[in-house]
Amino acid sequence: MRLFVALDIDPEIRQRIGEFRDKIRPYAPGIRWVGLETFHITLQFIGETNQLAEVRSALQQVRGRAIHLAFRGTGFFPNAKAPRVFWVGIDSDEHLQQLADAVAKALQPVGFKKEPGPFKPHLTLARSGSGRPRPKRGEQIAGGLRVVAIKLDGLEPEEFGWMTAREFCLYESRLTPSGAKYTKLTQYPLDNQRTAS
Repeated sequence: MRLFVALDIDPEIRQRIGEFRDKIRPYAPGIRWVGLETFHITLQFIGETNQLAEVRSALQQVRGRAIHLAFRGTGFFPNAKAPRVFWVGIDSDEHLQQLADAVAKALQPVGFKKEPGPFKPHLTLARSGSGRPRPKRGEQIAGGLRVVAIKLDGLEPEEFGWMTAREFCLYESRLTPSGAKYTKLTQYPLDNQRTAS
């Protein structure tokens, strides 16, 4: 199974971001655009594993507060001059970082390491090539995403709304010819308890 841990998105925000994506999509027709139903905020990518029971048990130990999230602005990984990933920005309080850290810490004894580098919350709208911020050998710069970057340069940042996340989820990702399909396996509530540090 291919697993990851994430926050789900409220339907109203999902719809607003989807409408924005559809407005921008014609500028980059050759790019892989993320489906509306798969929008999420990744906390930890786990990858291929047969340790579903152990992962579920580890995540049950995570405690955290409800998280206030604002979705605004857009950007590119690694940057707008050589874009490979197009994303919507996410502003939050310290509880999002605390939850990401607690999830990573809970999964370490099961054998999963925290992804390298700082946690950068974002919602992916489109990917080019391998979809990684750094290209594989031989991959070209995504011309379509460069066009998107030029079109958005200098415009006021988009505002998509805010929500409160009251749970985080374990997902399975199945790769298909038409793109990844996500299935929510387990939901874990967030309440007013202190996040494990």
